[in-house]
Amino acid sequence: MKIRRYRQEDCGEILELFYNTVHSVNRKDYSEIQLDAWADGRTDVKAWNPGLLKNITYVAVENGRITGFGDISTDGYLDRLYVHKDCQRQGIASAICDLLEKEVIAEKIVTHASVTARPFFENRGYRVIRSQEVERKGVFLKNYVMEKSKKY
Repeated sequence: MKIRRYRQEDCGEILELFYNTVHSVNRKDYSEIQLDAWADGRTDVKAWNPGLLKNITYVAVENGRITGFGDISTDGYLDRLYVHKDCQRQGIASAICDLLEKEVIAEKIVTHASVTARPFFENRGYRVIRSQEVERKGVFLKNYVMEKSKKY
């Protein structure tokens, strides 16, 4: 596995990975209606690409295929972290998260973790600040505001 910086030509493959991961990995914690509100398959490259370019964004690649990606803002908001549905539990998310956490200069890192992702972040030293219900297209999804203090 190789981890490298995001390039805008990665966006289409990332959007496909995002949709497939949400609809398979998160299925155990969210209803079909919630999954469709979260990832409807109509996300536009023009909507995601600017944010991925602005943030610190890494992609994991194996055999020419993107197996995961993650991004974090310069002020420490870990926005997205997704691993291909067929590549779960292989250390990809941890490797990407390690790089993101190291690179950002902030006193703490904050993320909004899904029910599915909460244990991953807890194992990395994040703590739940609060549970919340976020609305997507008129549908409510439970997630957690979590944070981790950086040690310098």
